[in-house]
Amino acid sequence: MKGAWRSGGRSRARLLVFALLAAGLLLASFLPSLGVPYDPYAQDLSMALQPPDRAHWLGTDRYGRDLLARVLLGGQTSIPAALVAAALAAVTGSLLGAAAGWRGGWPETAVLRLADLALAVPGLVLAMALAAAMNGGTFAAVGALALAGWPKYARLARSLTLTVRESDFLAAARLSGGGTAYLLRRHVLPNIFGPLAVTAALDTGTMMMELAALSFLGLGAAPPAAEWGAMISEGRSLLQTCPWMVAGPGAAVAVTVTVWNLLGDAARDAMDVRGRARQGREAS
Repeated sequence: MKGAWRSGGRSRARLLVFALLAAGLLLASFLPSLGVPYDPYAQDLSMALQPPDRAHWLGTDRYGRDLLARVLLGGQTSIPAALVAAALAAVTGSLLGAAAGWRGGWPETAVLRLADLALAVPGLVLAMALAAAMNGGTFAAVGALALAGWPKYARLARSLTLTVRESDFLAAARLSGGGTAYLLRRHVLPNIFGPLAVTAALDTGTMMMELAALSFLGLGAAPPAAEWGAMISEGRSLLQTCPWMVAGPGAAVAVTVTVWNLLGDAARDAMDVRGRARQGREAS
């Protein structure tokens, strides 16, 4: 029991650390002027393609714009857009999956067949097709990623809902006179929320990479918008001669995705520890 308590304390500490790091990245992106005295959109051709130095820590691009200012500003698009895409996919898929698991019958069959159809195509390929059909742009990329990402949540929510629906405590609540709305609000949703939230946290990093990929391909944010994938695309033709044009936004993507993946892992570990502790109490 003491070992489980210590393990739980470590898991909660890791979760807190990575949650603070993720919040710090989001906050830093909304304070682009903090210590950076340059306008991310101001052009100065006399300073074009300058390597990193004391004045421009990440160098400048082909238009003389400070890359550090643009990388920080790019977080205002990349991070919230990935969070919105993950949230839309999670909410849509979870609601559909929970409804399918609770109702059964033809609603369940319809949701499962739609999910199978979406999962038959690789997620990024489907998102590319959807974003292209919506004429590209940040909003189109977010919508495309959400439409491509909901099936995994639907299947998970359905499985969790079926487990809760067949449980003894739900049967007791039903016999005590609880209606459908009460049972869903009080018993079903609280019991399926945890695994779905962990999945969404883990999925946010993937959404960031896929959002950057769509922008890299010209299906997301368009120039002169400061978005990490679009910035990498702008610098790809000068990769051999001016690698700093790609290094800055590439590092921003890598660091942010790593932090969100570690946050998701920490949340999963914390949930596993709580589950083992609860099982130990029930067994004793």
